[in-house]
Amino acid sequence: MGSRRFTRLTNGFSKKLDNHVAAVALYVAYYNLCRTHEALRTTPAKALGVADRAWTLRSLWMWRLLLPLVCRLRRRRIAVTSSR
Repeated sequence: MGSRRFTRLTNGFSKKLDNHVAAVALYVAYYNLCRTHEALRTTPAKALGVADRAWTLRSLWMWRLLLPLVCRLRRRRIAVTSSR
């Protein structure tokens, strides 16, 4: 098991559901987008055609930081265009 968030006997155990969801989502994104699979010799997302390249941890982290901003901008655009 790569993520120790599921077992209670570690310091990484999530006590709150929100923290657990965030940690598991980050781990799943890393596993699918960044980590090179041993048998596939590429990332699972690239093998399925979901991603065009293997992501770095930096690009994954920047996307995680920029995603709320992009969502807010889309909501504003939708709100502005739907009011007409």
